[in-house]
Amino acid sequence: MVSLLNSSINLTLLPNASTQLGLYRHGQFRRNVIFYVRSEQVPSASNSPCQDSLARRQLLATGVTIASCFLLSRRTTSFAAETKKGFLSVTDKKDGYTFLYPFGWQEVVVEGQDKVFKDVIEPLESVSVNLIPTSKTDIRDFGPPQQIAETLIKKVLASPTQKTKLIEASEHDVDGRAYYTFEFVAQAPNYTRHALSTICIGNGKFYTLTTGSNERRWEKMKDRLKTVVDSFQIFSV
Repeated sequence: MVSLLNSSINLTLLPNASTQLGLYRHGQFRRNVIFYVRSEQVPSASNSPCQDSLARRQLLATGVTIASCFLLSRRTTSFAAETKKGFLSVTDKKDGYTFLYPFGWQEVVVEGQDKVFKDVIEPLESVSVNLIPTSKTDIRDFGPPQQIAETLIKKVLASPTQKTKLIEASEHDVDGRAYYTFEFVAQAPNYTRHALSTICIGNGKFYTLTTGSNERRWEKMKDRLKTVVDSFQIFSV
C-alpha cells in the first residue's frame, strides 16, 4: 500500500496547499487572486436554430428537411433536460470532467484551482476542482478511502490552524472507475465549514472536487451539495 504522505501527489499539493478556495494560505488572506467571470450555461431548447425563422430558412436552403430540423430540436431539448432543475452543468473537454453546480453561483478564477464556482453572498458555499499529474491509474493504489481522506483534509483541504474532523468516507464505482467520496468539517476561529469531496484518477491526473457551506447553513444546503458531489464524473480525453 502506497502512503500518500510519501507520494508525488502529496509533494505536489503541499507547496500550494490552500483552504477556502485559495483565499487563505498559511493564515494570510489573499486579496489578489479572485476574478469573477461570466459562467457558461447549458443552452436551452428555446435557442434551437430550428425555432428561429432565419435559421430555418438557412437550413432549408442547404437542403436540410423539416424532419431533420425537428430531430435537431428534439436533441437540443433532451440535452437541456439532462441538467437537474436548479442546477447548471460544466463540462471540461480538455481535462475530461463534468459536474453540476447550483444556479446562481458565479464562476471565479482562483490561483491553483482548475475551476471554481461560488455564491457571492455566502462565500463558504462553493465548489472547486483541482487536478495534478500522477502516474497512478486507480485511486485505490493510494490506500483505502478513510486513510486518503484524512491525509487530504489535514494536508490540503484545510489550513494547519483549523481543527478538522472526518465524518464519513466511502468508495463507489462509475463505469468501472473508482471514486472516493468523504464528508468532513473544518473549524476556524470564526466559522466552521461543512464540506464534501470526491476524488478519482484518470487521464494521468488526480482529480479532487470539493464543495461545502458554512455549518450554520448545512441543513439547508446539504441536499444541493450532495447533488454537486454526486454529479462529478471524469471521462477519457
